[in-house]
Amino acid sequence: MEKVPIEPRAAPQSETADGRTVANQAFRGAILVVDDDESSRSLLAAALRGDGHRVVTAESGPEAIARFEAVQPDCVLLDVRMPDMDGFAVCKRLRALPGGEAVRILFLTAMRDVDSFDNALAAGGDDFIGKPVRLAELSMRVETALELRRLGAEIGKQYALLKRQRDDVMRLNLQKERLMAFVVHDLKNPVHAIDLAAQLLAGEESLTHPARDWVRSIRSHARQLDRMIMNLLDLAKADEGRLTARKAPLDLGAVLAAVAFELEPISRNRNAVVDAVSAIDHLSADEDLLHRMLANLIENALRHAPQDSTVSVRATIEGSAIEIRVSDDGPGIPRELRARIFDPFIQVETGDLSLTRVGRGLGLAFCKEAVLAHGGSIWVDDATSDVGSVFCVRLPHE
Repeated sequence: MEKVPIEPRAAPQSETADGRTVANQAFRGAILVVDDDESSRSLLAAALRGDGHRVVTAESGPEAIARFEAVQPDCVLLDVRMPDMDGFAVCKRLRALPGGEAVRILFLTAMRDVDSFDNALAAGGDDFIGKPVRLAELSMRVETALELRRLGAEIGKQYALLKRQRDDVMRLNLQKERLMAFVVHDLKNPVHAIDLAAQLLAGEESLTHPARDWVRSIRSHARQLDRMIMNLLDLAKADEGRLTARKAPLDLGAVLAAVAFELEPISRNRNAVVDAVSAIDHLSADEDLLHRMLANLIENALRHAPQDSTVSVRATIEGSAIEIRVSDDGPGIPRELRARIFDPFIQVETGDLSLTRVGRGLGLAFCKEAVLAHGGSIWVDDATSDVGSVFCVRLPHE
């Protein structure tokens, strides 16, 4: 294994592809990249050299320790899964070496779970970057690490506080991902079982008319729970940039009829009418996302509409787009609150209980993400009368 000498900062050196060192006069920091995968190692080294850093690489734990002693880097990028000695063990060894307390150690790993995160912290890691690595984020994290090293003990206590808060937030995000997986995988099955049982019960000829209404109510609430579960899943996908619309030709009128039938128990309970009129026969969209988006908007209108009122749904062609407008006669939404109503877990309260719209804060957030996945837009428009709200959706018309 090649021994890398310690060069003075005025004339630093960088490693070439064949292991040789070359002189360079303006390096911003010395970085040790440790990864047993050659392609990952080369990609990271090339990106960091492009940022003006001096880069030394190692493909194993023992080689990383030897190169650290020889080079005394400012920052270490450390993979977790490596043969012979994993990244956690390497980190502990580096911290015990002279100069190891001050170096910034950033873990790079595809192991996105709470246990791995806690192990990285316990080993002495300063940061935790998930794979696949986004080079722009990597550059920012490395620059931050180097700046913190340069500031040193002057802000040590303040940095420790901020780091602990950052770690708490990251742990909460990882726990949120675990909760999302629990909600989707462990709640969908019983909800579907309830809906199926209600369907079978509805086929019994001996049921009385009130009993059939109860069965329809059970099915309506089961579908509402299913929408909530799928909304949570899709909001998590949207946060990660993974929510996409799988477009296919569909009949918009049939989708609106299915949504109105699904929400019939709610409209009957409010003694309200869903008046849906579509001037469009077909469009290209993701049927599941479109159905749930319309169901959320119409259910929101029904729940806030007064008794004995009408919820109006109109779908028209506006130039090269399709515009869907859902109107109700309930309490309106003040202009200053309209932009926030599509944020997750936001509930709009006007101060007057008779003019307050409340909810779980998920349905409208999902509607926004579903519309964006189609390349469209959603907003709240002015009502034609003094009361009520109009939710507008514009989708590209292919």
